[in-house]
Parts: sequence; C-alpha cells; structure tokens
Amino acid sequence: MAEALEKLFAGARLRRLRRDMGQSQAQFAESLGVSASYLNLLERNQRPVTARVLLALAEAFDIDVRAFAAESDRQLLADLKEAASDPVLKGADLDQRDLTDLADAHPRAAEALARLYQAYRETSAAAADLALRAEEGLSGTGLSALEEVRDALDAAQNHFPSLETGAEALRADLPEAVSLEAALAARLKSAHGAAVRVYDDSVMAGALRRYDFHARKLLLSDLLSPSARAFHIAVTLVQLEMGEALDAEAARPPGLSAEARALYRASLANYAAAAVLMPYDAFFRAAESARYDMDVLRRRFSASHEQVCHRLTTLNRPGARGIAFFMIRVDQAGNIAKRFGGGVLAFARSGGGCVRWRLHDAFRATERVHVQGLELPDGARFISIARAVSRALPDGGSALSAIAVGCDAKEAGRLAYAPADFTPVGLSCRLCERSDCAERVLPPLQKSLRIDPHVRGAAPFAFAQD
Repeated sequence: MAEALEKLFAGARLRRLRRDMGQSQAQFAESLGVSASYLNLLERNQRPVTARVLLALAEAFDIDVRAFAAESDRQLLADLKEAASDPVLKGADLDQRDLTDLADAHPRAAEALARLYQAYRETSAAAADLALRAEEGLSGTGLSALEEVRDALDAAQNHFPSLETGAEALRADLPEAVSLEAALAARLKSAHGAAVRVYDDSVMAGALRRYDFHARKLLLSDLLSPSARAFHIAVTLVQLEMGEALDAEAARPPGLSAEARALYRASLANYAAAAVLMPYDAFFRAAESARYDMDVLRRRFSASHEQVCHRLTTLNRPGARGIAFFMIRVDQAGNIAKRFGGGVLAFARSGGGCVRWRLHDAFRATERVHVQGLELPDGARFISIARAVSRALPDGGSALSAIAVGCDAKEAGRLAYAPADFTPVGLSCRLCERSDCAERVLPPLQKSLRIDPHVRGAAPFAFAQD
C-alpha cells in the first residue's frame, strides 16, 4: 500500500484543493507540515504525493484519503470520452491516455470542455423541441437544470454535514409517539400550529403535498404510503425549521442557473428529511450490522425501498463512512428519473445505457432482488442490486420503476448480496468498443465501420480496432 502511494502524482488535485480552501502555497504547505518549495514540486507533479502527505491532508482538512488517492474521476473521464467520440472532434484523435492526462493535470479545463460539449449536444438536440414549445407558448426544457443538480450532488459526494446536524437536532426534539409519522405530525402541530390532514386525490387535484400557510394545515394525498406520508411531513418541518441551513448549502455550488439552484435546494430539503427519518449514526450502524441488506433496513426504519437506497448513497461522514454506492432509477421506457454516480460508476449522459446491464429484468420479476456483476471494458468491476418499486397514480393505476444501487466489487465482503459472475458491459453503445457484443444496436462513434458483404458476425456492426 505504501509503495503504491509513493508513486501517486496528484498535483492538479492538490492545487485544486488549495484553491478551494482559499489558501496560498505558504499557508497550505504549513498546514501539511512541508516547505512551500516542496509543495510547489508536488503541485507540478515533479514529486509524488507520499503516504505522509496523504495522512497530513486527512488530518488537516478532514478529507477522504481514499477519494483523493483514487484515479481520475470516472464520470469526468466518461464525459470527456463522449466528447472526443463526437464526429466534430474525430480529426483530433484523442485517445484514453490524452483524456486521462487532461483530467489529471487540468481538471478545471477538463470540466469546462465536458460542460461545453454537453451544452452543444443539448442545444443541438433541443432545437426542434424549443421550436415546438415556442409555438405552444412554453419555455425551457429543464434538462440542463437536472444535469447541473446531479453534478452538484456528485461534487459534494451527496453528503452535507450541516444538514445532518440539523436533522439530528430535529429528530432529538420529536415528542414521544406510537409511530414516527405521529411524532412528526405532533411536532408540526406544537411548533407551528399546523395540523396534518389526508385528503382524497380528487380534492388534492393531483398534488401529493400542499402546505396551506393561511389555514395552518399540511394537506397530504391519500395515494401516499405510510412511509411517504412521514417523509412529506419531515420535508415540511425541514423547510420551516432549517431554512437558513438549506439556503447556505444551496448557495455553495458556483455557476448554477437560477432554475437549477431552486431545484438543488428542493433536493437538499429531501436529503434533510431522509436524515430525520433515518439518523446517520443509527442508520450507519444498522447498515454495517445487516451487511447493507435493504430489506432489513427498510423494516428497521419503517422506510420504503427507494428511501433506503437514497440514504445509502449519503454515508460519507469522515470516521463513519459506509460503502460508496451509486444509484439509478429508470422507468419502463428506459428514461432515467434519478441518477447519482457517487464517484463510483460513470454514466453516459446521452445515447442510452448498456442493454447488458439487466435493469429491466426487475420489471419481469417484481418480487425479486436482482443481483448482477458488471465488468467495464477497462476491467473495473461493480455489483448492481436492482428491484422494481411501484407508486399509485391518480387514475387508479400504478407506475413501475426499477431502482438499482451498486458499488465497487471490492466491497463484496461487506455485502449481503453476491453476484454469480460478472457480465461484460459498457457505458453505452456509442462509447463501448467491445467488438463481440451481439446485443449492440449502434457502432461506437470513435471507430470506423468495416463493411464486408460476405461476413456477418454475432455483432451487427464490425469496426476497426486501431
């Protein structure tokens, strides 16, 4: 381990951390117990970051050394690869080494390139939609705001200490009650004079939650399950009692649009509500004890499967870190409703996912937990745990979604789930260079097609490998 760390060159990450802390080289060097000249060599990758420096970083700035010492950010590399694969940049001949060097040496420039490419794709793809919306008197697509929020959550590792602290205080002040839902409702009544009332969906006109400031009532739809009702009461309490903390956290990410920042604040309120329902320390201990068995956690905290999955992605407290999970929720049409990479797995931002990742098997066997091992072309391995969940709809029907959480395969010993084997997958057809995939539907953008009228392989497309 020490030998591997001796060869770690992370100058760009050190420089970025120092700038984020607002410190000069002299100040940062003093915090690490090294000279300013030595820090300068580290930042220019003329010296490797040693184990001693990593330990000093952890002690001085309370950062996750595992994340700092990890390879280049997977999501950033995936975004760069997608950009380099576009025909517009085909003549540049950027290979994986070029992209990795860019991400390591100039992460801000790499992020800028990735954002510019996503803006280009969204602008190109949305032209017809914008014309239609203008004709109908509508505006905006909201897609960019969603991506901005997802990126901001990823950048924060989906962990917000100030919100955890506020949620713990709120939970500690709840009155004794037969259920958590009743305790939350009693708190809303005693502290804010507001009663909780459940109404028929026809009265709610499709809304799941509405807080009436004038009548001092929280109106909830009868379509909500007990765990969902508790969550919505908690969200309301968080909005009323933790507004300053929410505003402060929502103001942190630079460069968010007004629409994205409002959406980000709403996401933070949901985060804090989940922290009220599933307090960090208790949830972390239960998760470790149960080996992250989601059924056990769901029963222990009277939570839904989706609530538990969300909470698993937030266990990043220094000194009490859980397994780093990614999470994705898709509908039966393949649309991604929620996505969080967790610094573990990168996602293709366009072009769909990989059909070999059997997320949709959950729709065919809704009662089962579907465990699958995934292996990317670069050899990285992950464990995916998928399950179907349903929610009631106003028309009397229900909507099915598949939720998958997963982690690095090296965490297998801590899990109650084990895959039988590992399936070769890619991020998406357009970014995957596997030539033997019989389920491929598109050729990779970065390769030239090879057409032979006399040969038809298992894969529908043949392409050059060099």
